Amino acid sequence: MDLKSQMKSEIRDGMRVDWDTPIAMDDGLVLRADVFRPLGDAKYPVILSYGPYAKGLAFQDGYKGNWARLTKAAPEVLQGSSNKYQNWELVDPEKWVPGGYVCVRVDSRGAGRSPGFLDVWSPRETQDLYGCIEWAGTQPWSSGKVGINGISYYAMNQWTVAALRPPHLAALCIWEGASDYYRELCRHGGILSDFLNSWYPRQVASVQHGVGERGAKSAVTGEPVAGPPTLSSAQLAKSRADSPGEAKARRLYDDYYASRTADFARIKAPLLSAANWGGMGLHTRGNFEGFLRAGSKQKWLEVHGDTHFTHFYSNYGEDLQRRFFGHFLKGEDTGWEEMPRVLLNIRHPGEQFVLRGENEWPLARTQWTKYFLQPDKLALLPQAPAVATKLDYDTTGHGLTFRTPPMTKRLEVTGPVAAKLWLSSQTTDADVFLVLRVFDPDGKEVTFIGSNDPRVPVGLGWLRASHRKRDPQKSLPYWPWHTHDEQWPLVPGEPAELDIEIWPTSIVVPEGFCLALTVRGRDYEVDGRDIALPNAPYPMKGVGPFLHIDPDDRPPHIFATRNTLHFAAGRAPYLLLPIIPDV
Repeated sequence: MDLKSQMKSEIRDGMRVDWDTPIAMDDGLVLRADVFRPLGDAKYPVILSYGPYAKGLAFQDGYKGNWARLTKAAPEVLQGSSNKYQNWELVDPEKWVPGGYVCVRVDSRGAGRSPGFLDVWSPRETQDLYGCIEWAGTQPWSSGKVGINGISYYAMNQWTVAALRPPHLAALCIWEGASDYYRELCRHGGILSDFLNSWYPRQVASVQHGVGERGAKSAVTGEPVAGPPTLSSAQLAKSRADSPGEAKARRLYDDYYASRTADFARIKAPLLSAANWGGMGLHTRGNFEGFLRAGSKQKWLEVHGDTHFTHFYSNYGEDLQRRFFGHFLKGEDTGWEEMPRVLLNIRHPGEQFVLRGENEWPLARTQWTKYFLQPDKLALLPQAPAVATKLDYDTTGHGLTFRTPPMTKRLEVTGPVAAKLWLSSQTTDADVFLVLRVFDPDGKEVTFIGSNDPRVPVGLGWLRASHRKRDPQKSLPYWPWHTHDEQWPLVPGEPAELDIEIWPTSIVVPEGFCLALTVRGRDYEVDGRDIALPNAPYPMKGVGPFLHIDPDDRPPHIFATRNTLHFAAGRAPYLLLPIIPDV
């Protein structure tokens, strides 16, 4: 079959649109892409994306609830565009093509309109993305400069492909994307995350190539977004990897995880890494780690709040992207050279954010301060407790919450957070869930709009006690690095020293408010209630889809028990906070 027989080209809304453009891979398989470009014969830089969510599935159709939340939070999305071509987590061509860019959307191997074996974030996908970049950089309509942009999946694969150094890759905008396949996507502190089990059938298998007529159709072309063929369920199952099953079976870090995690030092392309303070579970840690570890000399970190998608599409986020790509893909004077290397939206209660430029991460002026857990009255204070004692908690309950006294003046906490505990279990293992929280003067918890849940705490951390082994070369006092390459079982009743990472955060605690640390044996919940958002695909109790509930990974006879915190001279549990002094 002629590679272009499936392709259609037309002029729509002031753009030349090439539907199902063929892109041949090095193994002969042909992927399909939609190409949106300006009219005429000039050459333009390219904004490219590659992923499994079906390029033909309209944002409004596939993610109705999120579209409603987006347009309410950022109504500017509805201005200057018909929104016909909106696609989940990608730029709107109607807003970028008139600015002199070509937008290329590629359905990844085995997804949407592209055939092949579907294996998310695999080395094969990374090689495919490399091929797509080089294809886009050598087309007649291309200036030869290719940038990648997108949220989440479309951000995460940027780290891995950038490490391969495609010659035509000129810039990366990595918006809320994890960078460590084991520690962020699959297993938090060694504990299996339910995310893949929830996400994979809902957002990937539902648009696998071959779902065809049983699935959605493009609102623009009328074609099946996951076709053209319509295959049986058995055929589809044989054509995709069991990604949730792999994560469940592989408890320790191995070559499977390593092959899906970038060699950051090899990354050389300029990059903008955008994180979300409320992205605990997937969309916070990786943007910080990638920014720090990337070998790029030209790299920037931006951190914001609100939902997973709001600021990618808001005027604030779009302006950042335009200035970044205008500078690196077009050579325009966008003022990007004056951009601070670190741009933080400092978080305050009530969804208030104050934009502040910084020079580095963590901030050089950080005052690393230990707040010790107090067995007496469950306080949290800068002084170590004098008493030697123990505190028990039921791992199926609410745990123990340690609070500071009400603040006598505001306190800013911005940076990575860590805790050290001495903990024992009645069994040979324990899962520790840490929650950094803020309470108002009336004792009510203050929560925030998170990337994937409307009520998230200030910070979260996790560790399976048998995974407590640290890498001494990579570990820092505020950033313990666990190897996850072997298990160290607990001796029942005997305390073990645990260093636990709490993902980076920012909060200004006002006068009269309290900061708190909760030590639990299960997932955080705000108040036990499930927020009923329209079309919500998972419970909204405080952590969104990032639950840890698999009974095989967390058998009750091991983890549904009682744990004990130990307090003794030289063994005083503490929380290490990055305090930022007022300037």
